[in-house]
Amino acid sequence: MKKAFLQLHLSVFLAGFTGILGKLITLNEGLLTWYRLLISAVTLYLLFLWRGMLRKLPVRDVLNIGANGLIIGLHWIFFYGSIKYANVSIGVICFSLTSLFTAIFDPLINRRRFEVVDVLLSLLTLCGILLIFHFDTQYRTGIILGIISSMFAALFTVFNKRLLQRFDTYTVGFYELLMGTLCVSAILPFYLRAFPVVSLLPSWKDTVYLLALSWACTIWLYALNLNALKKISAFTVNLCFNLEPVYSILLAFLLFQENKYLNLSFYAGLFCIVLSVVLQMMRVIRLHRR
Repeated sequence: MKKAFLQLHLSVFLAGFTGILGKLITLNEGLLTWYRLLISAVTLYLLFLWRGMLRKLPVRDVLNIGANGLIIGLHWIFFYGSIKYANVSIGVICFSLTSLFTAIFDPLINRRRFEVVDVLLSLLTLCGILLIFHFDTQYRTGIILGIISSMFAALFTVFNKRLLQRFDTYTVGFYELLMGTLCVSAILPFYLRAFPVVSLLPSWKDTVYLLALSWACTIWLYALNLNALKKISAFTVNLCFNLEPVYSILLAFLLFQENKYLNLSFYAGLFCIVLSVVLQMMRVIRLHRR
């Protein structure tokens, strides 16, 4: 259990850089997501081929896993859209709502009773977000995109928990990235027609950031996160990912001076979010000891 928590928190730390890299990369959210998926899928394919780890699955299983690949692709598009239309702080704080949506979706999808404590902890996170935004409509578009992103993130984790009961970690990760790439590739022409860009190719700086995003913040993060999911509930994983904003916001303060636009209510809200994570961690450890 300790190893699983260490893997989980390392993956959260890596996730803290995804928002920063998304801000630094000049491509729009659609192209950014497509390149991230493509580089990650190709890298995993070559790695698995070299190590003889590539596992062929029936078409039905590939499609089941691939559906979750589409979900993660949509999550990334809306997540980076939130950052582009608002800022890093807004995008990553909206991601904290993932635990609330998980507390709702998990019982509905897996047909089990609602956990009152899960819902209460999620509402504490929601209170934190309301304090942070202080009902400010300045970043309305970014906030809406961020909330939609957190819904897809919750669905992704809930379905991943089910997939890992049948398949190994790396097989799930590879086929999700592969099918996610294919699905986003099919959507991208229509997306770019609605939101045209000057260039389809990344600059050399964007290329470096995309490689870091794909290798460290996708492949390595994926492996750590999926391994943790084998022993930790989907709700706990998503609640712990509420710490991602802490890392991202601190980096945004240093790199983009976003603290200039934040007030006391922001820090009060951030405290509520961190408190919800600490309480859940204490609860999980106590139940495990029992």
